[in-house]
Amino acid sequence: MNIMKKLIINGGRTLKGEVTVSGAKNSTVALIPASILADSPVTLEGVPDIQDVHSLLEILNEMNVKTDFDGNTLTIDPREMVSIPMPSGKIQSLRASYYFMGALLAKFGEGVVGLPGGCFLGPRPIDQHLKGFRLLGADVDNEMGAMYLKTRDSGLVGSRIYLDVVSIGATINIMLAAVRAQGRTVIENAAREPEIIDVATLLNKMGAKIRGAGTDMIRIEGVDQLTGCQHSIIPDRIEAGTYLAIAAAAGEDVLVNNVIVEHIDSLIAKLDEIGIDLDIGEDSIRVKAPSKPLQPVTIKTLPYPGFATDLQQPITPLLLLAKGESVITDTIYPKRVKHIPELERMGANIRVESDIILIEGGHPLKGAEVEASDLRAGACLINAGLIAEGQTEITGVDKILRGYSHIVEKLNDLGADVYMQEEEDWAV
Repeated sequence: MNIMKKLIINGGRTLKGEVTVSGAKNSTVALIPASILADSPVTLEGVPDIQDVHSLLEILNEMNVKTDFDGNTLTIDPREMVSIPMPSGKIQSLRASYYFMGALLAKFGEGVVGLPGGCFLGPRPIDQHLKGFRLLGADVDNEMGAMYLKTRDSGLVGSRIYLDVVSIGATINIMLAAVRAQGRTVIENAAREPEIIDVATLLNKMGAKIRGAGTDMIRIEGVDQLTGCQHSIIPDRIEAGTYLAIAAAAGEDVLVNNVIVEHIDSLIAKLDEIGIDLDIGEDSIRVKAPSKPLQPVTIKTLPYPGFATDLQQPITPLLLLAKGESVITDTIYPKRVKHIPELERMGANIRVESDIILIEGGHPLKGAEVEASDLRAGACLINAGLIAEGQTEITGVDKILRGYSHIVEKLNDLGADVYMQEEEDWAV
């Protein structure tokens, strides 16, 4: 017997009030493995209370790393850490566990890591990660679904690494391995996302020598030792974007706090184009009631600073409110379209043609039973449920809880009617 969770949304409420964005999921899941490189405790502030964090802490505890997670502060003490093969079950449920590859290589010169899981968004091979490790002088073997990593006697040696495709994961993973390598490493065609700057900032506080994070060329001088420190995680730009999209679709005066505005410039430009009235503060954005009809737009996702692939799903319900045809092209994950049939069930006039999403807005949505296929599809369906007439039931809730901290409480504080229902599922 399983306990099945459902998210029940009674739509049609107008949202008002304030919501505060948590620390960045995509930073946190890299900062936690990065912390094991220190030889004394690391304290992270602003850690989101999400399933991915708890999964990582379980992995750390199995490696004899002491952790203390209190409120939004996490202390990691790696002084008694041991290198053991990582349990594949945990790994499967969590894509970011692959950051342990770079961290274990740098710390112990070896590691065994199960292949990563997470949300299925089409092919996301880790070949660029492995290419980087090999160029740093590690042997990498894939046996029975686990990666065996080992450095040669000389240890890791700095190298020039050109990434064939821009990859956030590979950029961070190579960075983690290279901080302890001998000599200089240069990562070319590196990803430029804010989360990479965040990880580099932590490592530099620990004593690493990293320059150029946030540009397409990162230079790393290897060091012998890293020490513990304190670090505040940047706010989650995808969570900020999700609440802005929700406030634009279902709100009339919503203040989104703890935002680094520059991180979501591409989204703000689109909201502006749609006709959303925004009041932009220093670290907050107020979404006001729309004063004119919403306009259809064309969105194309691109690597940072372009429009984030993680925001194409949360913004789609807003485009359903604009009269006329909007077009979304996801150049990062073209197969990220599993939310479309679910929106159709709710009455949306929306279709996919050769991986391009075509949205005919202006058709009211009705509540329905829908399933979240991945984390951001879940955010899309929540947004759709809030603007739909009647009740929406969302299954696949665990995927949503992987990345949004206290989302039910945050929405109810804004005046939504959302609750979690647990049922016993006897189906095998």
